[in-house]
Amino acid sequence: MRGRSAAITLRGRDDELTRLAKAAAGGDTDALSELVRSTQGDVWRFIAHLAGVQVADDLTQETYLRALRSLPTFGHRAPVRVWLLAIARHVVATHFEQAAREKRRRQRFVAQPADPPGGDPGEALALTDLIDSLGREHRDAFVLTQVLGLSYADAATACGCPVGTIRSRVARARDRLIAGYTADSEDGAEKPARRQRL
Repeated sequence: MRGRSAAITLRGRDDELTRLAKAAAGGDTDALSELVRSTQGDVWRFIAHLAGVQVADDLTQETYLRALRSLPTFGHRAPVRVWLLAIARHVVATHFEQAAREKRRRQRFVAQPADPPGGDPGEALALTDLIDSLGREHRDAFVLTQVLGLSYADAATACGCPVGTIRSRVARARDRLIAGYTADSEDGAEKPARRQRL
């Protein structure tokens, strides 16, 4: 009975959020304020879990900006809360992609010595490039679980797919990274090259 009662409560909440979203799309600013107030806690916690509390405020704001732009065309094929969390996931993914690009840009503009002591500092950059070369779905699953440390269940929720799919994507991503890293290492052994100053 408790599970049934919770399901009824959740369904009632979804219905209320749908009503608020439709009213907000029609220009009702009070409904819009109530929609944000009713959902921002879940959105913030989800983003904080994926990206960290340090950026959660900014990414939550970006999530709602994107949602407001697309609210008039939202077809309500999914519950409003799920729709918002899907937008939040894309905002987080964009955040990490931009951070990775900025990190690579900074690294490329830092002059490296011709013979760097203690190993090749380009290895970390090479690994980042390999991860970036993965397809979007495999990269998301790998980064969420292996980089961010989310459980497979949490990653499945963030990606909107079954846990088994996440496990499969992570396994395939890991295989591709190992194959790519091995190929790069073999190429480096065959063609040793001095690292150039930029």
